[in-house]
Amino acid sequence: MKGIILAGGKATRLRPLTLVTSKQLLPVYDKPMIYYPINTLIQGGIKDILIIIAPDYSGQFLNLLGDGSEFGVHFNYAIQKEPKGLADAFIVGKNFIDGDDVTMILGDNIFDPSFGSEIKSFDKGAMVFAKKVEDPERFGVVEFDKDMKAISIEEKPENPKSNFAVVGLYCYDSRVTDFASKLAPSPRGEIEITDLNNIYLKNGEMKVNVFDSLWEDAGTFDSLLHVSNQMAEFTKLTESKKLV
Repeated sequence: MKGIILAGGKATRLRPLTLVTSKQLLPVYDKPMIYYPINTLIQGGIKDILIIIAPDYSGQFLNLLGDGSEFGVHFNYAIQKEPKGLADAFIVGKNFIDGDDVTMILGDNIFDPSFGSEIKSFDKGAMVFAKKVEDPERFGVVEFDKDMKAISIEEKPENPKSNFAVVGLYCYDSRVTDFASKLAPSPRGEIEITDLNNIYLKNGEMKVNVFDSLWEDAGTFDSLLHVSNQMAEFTKLTESKKLV
């Protein structure tokens, strides 16, 4: 299993902060934001990680992260000149994936520190994670039948069929690069991750894991503040237990 962290984009919702640095390099309590998705992949047993970044602040990523040896892993880097949709990561990263299974995590998605262990349960096909949210129209939304089996996934629907959002961590088998390369851009002009997920879903090869632990999409001022406070509480609690 290889890992990809998608950390490109312009992050216009966080301006003026992102006029001077990448969103994924902003602080979340006492660490740069990107440390959290790195930790999630490491907890999942992944040692070979591709970080996809925008060209504007590529030097800052390299200065901060280096080759990954400080984390006990190996980092590769790829430049995404302009955001073309989440599924474009598998086209940009095709040579890196090189026929292996892959987990992609979004660079602004922060999970419970132990969540990475969920990656180890991946077997075949595709596996995504869904959580109940108050604003599902912002995300890909999963519709379940009465037995909680996923039957559809819609991207940012005006009338969501459930409150379960697909969060920014996705596990796929080696076919993902071929599937992604055949996707047509959506009306938004993006290669949609939901279209990719629906290929696996229609083939009966999609596993959707519902969870209720910590997760935050730190792409707004409110969510960035909220998750920073949560990480502060977690860090202080962890440190206090070490002293006992």
